[in-house]
Amino acid sequence: MAIRDIGPLRGADESLSHQIVDTFATVSESDYSWTEKIWCSIALADGSVQADFGLGKYHNRGVIDGFAGISRGHEQWTVRGSRELRSAPEETAIGPIVYEVVEPLGQVRLRLEPNDVQPISFDVVLSGVTPPFFEERNLVRNRRTQRVDVNVIRYHQGGWATGTIVIDGQTYELGNENAFGFRDHSWGIRQGVGAAPTDLIGATAAVDRSAGAPRGGMKWTPSFFRRPDGSYYESAIFITDGAWNYTSAYVNESDGSQQLVRSAEPRIRYDSRTRFVQGGELHLVMDGGEERVIEVEALGQSGFFLKTAGYGSWKGHIHGSWMGPIQLDGEYIADCWDDEHLGLLGQLRDTPIRVREGDAVGYGIMESLITGVWPELGLTAESDRKVAHA
Repeated sequence: MAIRDIGPLRGADESLSHQIVDTFATVSESDYSWTEKIWCSIALADGSVQADFGLGKYHNRGVIDGFAGISRGHEQWTVRGSRELRSAPEETAIGPIVYEVVEPLGQVRLRLEPNDVQPISFDVVLSGVTPPFFEERNLVRNRRTQRVDVNVIRYHQGGWATGTIVIDGQTYELGNENAFGFRDHSWGIRQGVGAAPTDLIGATAAVDRSAGAPRGGMKWTPSFFRRPDGSYYESAIFITDGAWNYTSAYVNESDGSQQLVRSAEPRIRYDSRTRFVQGGELHLVMDGGEERVIEVEALGQSGFFLKTAGYGSWKGHIHGSWMGPIQLDGEYIADCWDDEHLGLLGQLRDTPIRVREGDAVGYGIMESLITGVWPELGLTAESDRKVAHA
């Protein structure tokens, strides 16, 4: 029998894991932007094919949505799903898009089952080579209203991937360390959930971008490395400037210890037309003063564009929006790099990278934005207007 001021029971309520005086059907915040989100990116080690996956659960909106897609060179296929949360409140699935924890904090399974939306599917297990590690809390206060716009915590984990990816009948086998991946899990108050209210003060005043300014950027890049003795460690760099200044940078060991990075400076080469990462270095200064350099090389030309996955408005939809009891859709883009689609998709993509630090080598994913005019990098006002702000 229901009690009006207590949430309904869920299966998770049988566990001894409660953190608030209510059921697992509720969260501690009533904000409509409250989100619990899963992201995963899997890539062949040569960068030829990449699968991306994500789920978002919006408790206070009564919605769960997600995506699964594949990038192969300049091509991209995306399948999106959205459904009413109460139809299956504890299932981490929307139609053919399915997420499963195989081993807590160690192994997850991502599935896009064969579907009628796009001729793609995959069934992949990601096994971590280090424990998951938290990044710094991402806390952003609106400079004009003082509202907390973002309050999110996130952990991530990288490792080797096994399974299969299928594109229009062609199967790619993943195993024997020919494929790697990363995942993250975040929760809290998040930006860009649902349609933005039209009667609120923005975080910053409007800026005239006709001259291709101001300069700014973002790098989010977890990577894992294997030393010659077989031991693993990882680096996790998240730096932004501009309206949302934020830095989280660590070098993390497989025994669970973390070393704080005092400063991280990206020295990256970009394609002058697309602004996509080509390679370069990450220069780190550790908390104790030690200097470290990570070499970065982009793998192939695959890189999943996150715009089609709800990271920003796409075809009038943004993640967390109500789409009805259940909705499945998607599209195929034959050339994400042509002028038409560069303007629509922007720069935000999951770029597979190879990394090296001394005699330790490994892989990572880099998300990158760079705005404004940078003559020293060959980045012009024309390229800024074309791709920087989509």
